[in-house]
Amino acid sequence: MSRLGCLLTAVVLLIITIGGSFAWGWYGASSIDEDTSFIVPSGSSLTAVAIKLQEEGLIGSSDAFLLRAKILGGGDPIQAGEFELEAGSSSAHILGKFQRGETINRFVTIPEGLPSIMVWERLMAEELLTGEIPVPEEGSVLPDTYSFERGEARTAVLARMQAAMRNYLAEAWPKRGPDIAVDNIRDAVILASVVEKETGVPEERDMVAGLYSNRVRRGMLLQADPTIIYPITKGKPLGRRIRQSEIAAINGYNTYTRVGLPVGPITNPGRESIAAVLNPAKTKAVFMVADGTGGHVFADTLDEHNANVEKWYELRRQRGEM
Repeated sequence: MSRLGCLLTAVVLLIITIGGSFAWGWYGASSIDEDTSFIVPSGSSLTAVAIKLQEEGLIGSSDAFLLRAKILGGGDPIQAGEFELEAGSSSAHILGKFQRGETINRFVTIPEGLPSIMVWERLMAEELLTGEIPVPEEGSVLPDTYSFERGEARTAVLARMQAAMRNYLAEAWPKRGPDIAVDNIRDAVILASVVEKETGVPEERDMVAGLYSNRVRRGMLLQADPTIIYPITKGKPLGRRIRQSEIAAINGYNTYTRVGLPVGPITNPGRESIAAVLNPAKTKAVFMVADGTGGHVFADTLDEHNANVEKWYELRRQRGEM
């Protein structure tokens, strides 16, 4: 081989070596020893993020990161949020995560029938959220599991919960059955909140909704125990038996002294309870009593109901509860 040929070969090998080293610095494993949480602040530039990565020891050089990003990285902008950087993540992988917005999602769950005071407590207790919120309007939150990011405002999370309820009601209301006991969405939520608190057995919801719908139509007292408790605890567990004075109390919620629906919801009902009110079971039942298993036994007439009540009392006596 001529001297010129040898020189050209050496130059090519040098270029390949330099290029390989340059590419390895971008695609090769990093010095991240363990999975690490990293926050990209809102509005940050790639330069600022590269410097932050270097300061936290996640990359060796911010300048090298930026140079390789300019040549080898995609052109999409980075997104803000909290990211999980896995051990050994390459610079290319890190930038890709930032550009795709693969943030860490955390979750807060609002169970069906959780009253608004307890929704407020749950959100305020979440230390990774920020800011203050008022106790939301009862019945305005749709029970579900919601994702959030570290540092997100509680107002934003609550707004999603309330938007979910509005959207569900807007979807469910047009699908209501004919001749239901309520004629507007608010009353549907109120009645659904009573159904939600009256039974913890999913299979009973339609039947309980049918029973209370019958009582509403007939102008009967609903006589729902949770409506007695709500003005006392705002929906939290009472922790004791209801007193006779509380049964006789006259207020906007107590359906033992008030004909018709309470003045407002007594909890945040879930989708199934709302759906049950909008399409209740076709039944003649207007009475129910506990059956000792967590559910209820239903009756069309007072005589049937009284017999069911006596069976319930006998069961309680056998259990030593009376």
